[in-house]
Amino acid sequence: MSELLYYIKKDEHSSDALEKILSDNKNIKFVSLMGVDLGGNATDEKIPVSLFLDDIDSFLNSSIQTDGSSVELHDIATLNNAKVDLMADKDATWFVDYNHNFYDEETDKPVGTLKIPAFLIHDNKKVCSRATLKRAEEHFKQSILDIINKYPQVLDNTDINSPEEIESIGLTSATELEFWVNTPEDKADLEKLFVSQSLKEQYWKRTHGIIRTCLEMCLIELERYGLEPEMAHKEVGGIHSSINNEGSTNHAMEQLEISWKFNTPLQAADNELLVREVVYDIFESHGLEVSFKAKPIHGVAGSGAHTHVGVSAKLKNGKFVNLFAPKNLREDYLSPIGYGALMGILKNYEVLAPIVTNTNDGFNRLVPGFEAPVCTVTSLGHSYEIPSRNRSVLVGLIRDIENPKTLRFELRSPNPQSNKYLVISGCYQTMLDGILAVVENGKFDTKELEKEISKSEEETGFYLEEGRKYRDENNVFEFYTLEERNKMFGIPPATVYEAMLNFENYPEKLKVLTCGDVFTESILTSFKAGSLDKWKKKLSSRIIDRNIRLLRTFVKLHTGENMDALDEVMWDSIVQIKFDLMKNTLKGPSIYGMIKNAIDLGNFKEASDLQIIAKSKMEEIQQLYVNYRKNIY
Repeated sequence: MSELLYYIKKDEHSSDALEKILSDNKNIKFVSLMGVDLGGNATDEKIPVSLFLDDIDSFLNSSIQTDGSSVELHDIATLNNAKVDLMADKDATWFVDYNHNFYDEETDKPVGTLKIPAFLIHDNKKVCSRATLKRAEEHFKQSILDIINKYPQVLDNTDINSPEEIESIGLTSATELEFWVNTPEDKADLEKLFVSQSLKEQYWKRTHGIIRTCLEMCLIELERYGLEPEMAHKEVGGIHSSINNEGSTNHAMEQLEISWKFNTPLQAADNELLVREVVYDIFESHGLEVSFKAKPIHGVAGSGAHTHVGVSAKLKNGKFVNLFAPKNLREDYLSPIGYGALMGILKNYEVLAPIVTNTNDGFNRLVPGFEAPVCTVTSLGHSYEIPSRNRSVLVGLIRDIENPKTLRFELRSPNPQSNKYLVISGCYQTMLDGILAVVENGKFDTKELEKEISKSEEETGFYLEEGRKYRDENNVFEFYTLEERNKMFGIPPATVYEAMLNFENYPEKLKVLTCGDVFTESILTSFKAGSLDKWKKKLSSRIIDRNIRLLRTFVKLHTGENMDALDEVMWDSIVQIKFDLMKNTLKGPSIYGMIKNAIDLGNFKEASDLQIIAKSKMEEIQQLYVNYRKNIY
């Protein structure tokens, strides 16, 4: 398929160039404008190429109407004002999506759809995820230039002598994708998965069979799309698959990861959507199911999607300088701009957290013990010369003393279903707040800034809050108790409802997101409404119903002939939890019944509190039943 057209760069987005390209690639039959709503959903409306070419200037330079009810814009695109338009983004890379199950008869090539990234427009305002990130990029770059010109001493510990040397500011972002694949109908054997994970039998091991084939096909396909894949490997979760008599893979259940090269923030977020589609199409075409859920299997490692952010300056002499890197990486961890950016994320994470994690599934992943960050804390390293490899923190500092250009921050809390457009936007907004605090307080000494970020919870900083600790070089899950973590790093939200309360509980920090009109008030209100709507609907129906079906599979296994008193005790405990969770009686509703009632009455706090109790009981009963079943002979 090397002769297929896979992407079109922005310098070929003129009407003349596109007419020639589409004329030369007649198997490209459709055009689709891809807007991304606030829920992270990408639109896909197919327009015949012939219609596109007949009115190509209008498609490229004006808005195309779509149905507002088909996108997630709560309280923006309402029933009485649902008109939403799509405007093509001519600065982005456009990709061609191929249907390998449908070949064009004339060219004998798969039928393609040219996917054009677009902005969603309502009442003449760009209201989508892509537009938010575009505003964040523009606001951050201009603000950094203004800061450097006003406070040139912020450059003293960098390889830039004066603001006059700077031609422009560049932002780089990178994401990655972890996911689970399995053969259809196979059910998870939790005990096998847990033991395999504990023994690290899968992590970075050699893939084989159809899993290897699909993974290699994904890397080759991503190369064709120009994404420059860097790595693919097994993740920590999974068990060995087996081969049947026909030589086909049986009982595959493995966790995988793919990473690719960084790009500008908006293009990086677009690229992740493409990677998801490529992975899904290739594995599904080979009979394997793909899950991008954050925690598809309870008790086993969830899937993260770590997000990297960096800032550089392009000098007039053509040189690029990393603005987070100090002049000497053997004497400092970060530059003043770097310290400010890191502190900005940490201090304002209460309002960034709801954007990063806004689903029940996402909160299922954020539990101690699975390399998922729970505490708002960073690690810089045990010394300047030894980079930090602490996987228990929220924000990692990625640094290589031999290559300062690679220095960046890694936010470890996002999952595959996090809206990366909004996550990256929030990162740059919060980083900017910290940088402003540094320069406005005249804190240009890197040793003083290192002391600030390393302060104890009892100390007061010029920017960071008293009662909180922000840096720790220990494994925070093993070194501290739950009570100690909550005291030092703050109590994290446990449900979607608790997370969304942060928008109300931290109004001053919310202003950090709205600065420069990046996150408008209407966008934050819409995002919150959409997140709560999905939370209550999935909780009251899908989650509860799924758990009830699971509870019904927990049946009595022992008899009078093969039992011990221990079996009876364990079974009585299982029965009691089943009763508490799902059995409504004349005396009152079950826990699940109370959750549904609370949601129906709009008492979301009660529903949230009960969800935490129900989740704890489900975890307890699942472990109880595993132990009970193992004791039956």
